[in-house]
Amino acid sequence: MRMIHGLLAAALTLPLAIPGAQAQTRVGEVSTTFRMVGPNDKVVVERYDDPRVPNVSCYVSRADTGGLSGWVGLAEDPSRFSLACRATGPVTMPSGIPKNESVFKQSASALFKALTVTRIIDEEKRVLVYLITSTKIIDGSPYNSVTAVPVDAPAR
Repeated sequence: MRMIHGLLAAALTLPLAIPGAQAQTRVGEVSTTFRMVGPNDKVVVERYDDPRVPNVSCYVSRADTGGLSGWVGLAEDPSRFSLACRATGPVTMPSGIPKNESVFKQSASALFKALTVTRIIDEEKRVLVYLITSTKIIDGSPYNSVTAVPVDAPAR
């Protein structure tokens, strides 16, 4: 029994241990379902700034499950989300960044489910492509969203 409590405690604190697990800024939220007990279900909009590419901000809208299980942090949010990334200033390609890199990760449940944003570089078109997916220990979700940000031409 003590081992089960230890595993549950580790699972509940894992989202805090993931680098970048928390959004940099919660932009807003809209209530979608009234709950008698606990907070309402809602759609949340959060902003993440790409940690390695200055002047790129990504906006994620996602479902946030309310009710008693959501209030205590045990609800599993649905794998439905949207992603839009925008240039907020001049965007240049930093040297040495990988062609494919996970740039944000956020917990979507207490039991090892996460939303992940991956940056993919399209060198031919000079575009940064951002893809959001949902992952679990065993399987992921087919739901995804993609957006792209053009990179400024290099100075000559």
